[in-house]
Amino acid sequence: MTTPTSPRLGPLKKHEELVDATQRLADASVIAIAQLLAVWMYRDAWRASTTTATALGIVTFMLAGEFGGLYRPWRTESLAREARDLLVAWASVPFGLAAFTFVTKTSTSYSRGASLLWFALAPLLLTIVRAVVRYALRYLRATGMNQRRVAILGSTDDAQQLAMALAESPWLGLKLIGIYDDRKQDRRYRIDREDCHVLGDFDDMIRDARAGRIDTIYVALPMSARHRNEELFRALSDTTVAVYMVAGLFNYNLMRARWSNVGGIPVVSIHESALDGSAALLKRIEDLVVGSLILALAALPMLAIAIAIKVTSPGPIIFRQWRYGRNGKRIRVLKFRTMTTCDDGPVVKQATKNDSRITALGRFLRRTSMDELPQFLQVITGELSIVGPRPHAVAHNEAYRTQIEGYMLRHMVKPGITGWAQVNGWRGETATLDKMEGRIQRDLEYVRNWSLLWDLEIIVRTVFGAKKNQNAY
Repeated sequence: MTTPTSPRLGPLKKHEELVDATQRLADASVIAIAQLLAVWMYRDAWRASTTTATALGIVTFMLAGEFGGLYRPWRTESLAREARDLLVAWASVPFGLAAFTFVTKTSTSYSRGASLLWFALAPLLLTIVRAVVRYALRYLRATGMNQRRVAILGSTDDAQQLAMALAESPWLGLKLIGIYDDRKQDRRYRIDREDCHVLGDFDDMIRDARAGRIDTIYVALPMSARHRNEELFRALSDTTVAVYMVAGLFNYNLMRARWSNVGGIPVVSIHESALDGSAALLKRIEDLVVGSLILALAALPMLAIAIAIKVTSPGPIIFRQWRYGRNGKRIRVLKFRTMTTCDDGPVVKQATKNDSRITALGRFLRRTSMDELPQFLQVITGELSIVGPRPHAVAHNEAYRTQIEGYMLRHMVKPGITGWAQVNGWRGETATLDKMEGRIQRDLEYVRNWSLLWDLEIIVRTVFGAKKNQNAY
């Protein structure tokens, strides 16, 4: 047996209760400061009713945050999820104060303008402060402070992938001390990583856990080893370490995998839409606001393009082509016509360099992506989104869905006018299968990890970013 070496622990590990209390005190202070700013910005006076509202707001937020899990550890979770839980907790404050003023008949004692400003400022400042703290902690962890000592049970392929993920995310502060495995060396999965040396067997792991040398254990044994897993879980329950089961699903194309339960039975999602419920509503609002603004700015250019197309070449102004929308539903996507032909059958030839079908005006429109301006009308109607996987012709979908694993998962969200693949250079012609696979890989990455801020980043990069790949002919 090899005794694991302990990483340098920061002061936060030794004073977790103090850190938790400081977090709550910081939130209360931010809420009070937001109220002070709101009163000052609205040029109102601080009254006894203001003090009452601030105190009630702090208490309501703290209670909602406690019940909603806002004060749990956020080390391995995203800022977007923390901000979402924070907003949910804060949403209880306006409703709680409205109920209080109604019951006490004191609504006239409060400035509506200052109150609304406070309701907007407080969650904004709370999110900013938490983001600053989060990234400060990430920096400390990346430099070796405030570490958690992690061990993996089972020398398996899943263990190797988990080890790689930990090594690539030093800001998590999860220091892998090694692996424990009962099997003989010739039966173990060979992991060629220095941080994956075997420290001992299962009994050694239990001994080290009880001795305080391990903070967290990840079980990466095959799920088929059910009886062995039950045995080790019983033994681990006699320690105080945190235990997680690596689900053995690394090789599956997961979409926003998360645990839930059905009648008390735990289940994990494999394929689930990333944009349902409140996320779908938020993205719809984004599309309506940004889409309306773009249409207002592009109205005159679109009229000029339509006239130019009609004057310079025979044929329709608008080209319509069947493509797949969300959930594989067929939609007709609009574009300004840029070719002398309008292909939309079982075989659709992609545009290539120096394609003779492209008109002189069409070549300019395709290079600048101005041929896609009519699609903003479909953003308003809800058929498309501004950001999402680019829709392909039906013929291309039918060809690639049998060649690329997970291809149709990109249709779990609305197709977009621009996307993560496009701003990374995966646009235009896909002459070989590996190019289409590269595009699909970025599309699925977007579907798994969607956030509003990411959408805004993609929009900015689409408008102002340099084109990495000129494959759009």
